[in-house]
Amino acid sequence: MADTDTKKRRRELSSAELGAIAHLYRGEIYRSTIWRTRLDTTTNWAVVTLGVALSITFSSPSASPLPLVLVGILILFFLMLEARRYRYFNVWRARARWIENHLYAPMLVDGDLHMEEGWQATLAEDYWHPHYHISFMTALGRRIRRNYLWILLIQAASYVGKLIVHPIPLTSMDQFMRRADVGPIPGEVMIAMGAIYVAAWCAMAVWSEWDDRKRFGDRPSVTGMG
Repeated sequence: MADTDTKKRRRELSSAELGAIAHLYRGEIYRSTIWRTRLDTTTNWAVVTLGVALSITFSSPSASPLPLVLVGILILFFLMLEARRYRYFNVWRARARWIENHLYAPMLVDGDLHMEEGWQATLAEDYWHPHYHISFMTALGRRIRRNYLWILLIQAASYVGKLIVHPIPLTSMDQFMRRADVGPIPGEVMIAMGAIYVAAWCAMAVWSEWDDRKRFGDRPSVTGMG
């Protein structure tokens, strides 16, 4: 009896409404593609600036390793900008995935859109009251995990490599520390700050992975809204 009542309450979408949703889906795909491109742009900026710093630092044995330190500030700025853009991208991506999961996938399987599940109300609520689906820290962690951790590791390895090989191959740990000196700042402080810098990024990447697994398990979000 309950199933009969549910079917009576179910309102089937008309062909005009399905057409409107199809156009809505195209719009969400377009917006997610645009923001995906913007994400790639900031990653490219980070890679290019790191490449410039590498070229300057390794241009001659007497060149200073300082550009590899300073470029970290630029990379951090690009990361913050990209995390903000990722939150916007995630909104459009989540809406497109929601429509795919609850409209197109059921349509392809059995032709039943399962309107009784209320997925359309969730989508409507997201349009009435748009909001970010993830926090800034989650976005930051995901971008570090997927892109920026590798940029960071290249930066750190290049900096250490520069101190080891230039101007002549390293012979002692004290020499390593003296090469890391920057003006009045001793090398020990610079190395310690670099270690904290690397550890913080790695910790953020690990936390992001743990947080996503805690919320979604080993599979991505069932709804796609996150």
